[in-house]
Amino acid sequence: MQDDFSQCLVLNTRMAARAVTRRANRKLRGFGVTATQFSILTAARQRPDRSITEMADSIAMERTTLSRNLDLMARKGLVRFAGAEKGNGRLCSLTEEGDVLLDKIIPIWRASQAELREKLTQPDWPSTIKALQELARL
Repeated sequence: MQDDFSQCLVLNTRMAARAVTRRANRKLRGFGVTATQFSILTAARQRPDRSITEMADSIAMERTTLSRNLDLMARKGLVRFAGAEKGNGRLCSLTEEGDVLLDKIIPIWRASQAELREKLTQPDWPSTIKALQELARL
């Protein structure tokens, strides 16, 4: 029996994730942020003044990747840090500039979400794999 690796969920999911990320990065380029940074901005808006560890856990991101991106966004004036009450942790929140930028990006994000949802209308397995393969081609 020969395995059909084209049906591998891991492979198809990773390919789709990379394609969706590339697509989002193209749409966000004009705003000066990446898809990763957009996710961070939304997390900071939803729950401000969380520690970097708490934020990393909430968006399933490596703490070092989050810290690196937060430092870049702080230099751009999009986020700010405050010291934690205990220890040497940093708490992150949006600046006014970050909040305004996020408001500009959200309509683009909503339109992109709607476009992607159209590709994923069938919940059965063959349709799921086909949808992941289609997303990988974006």
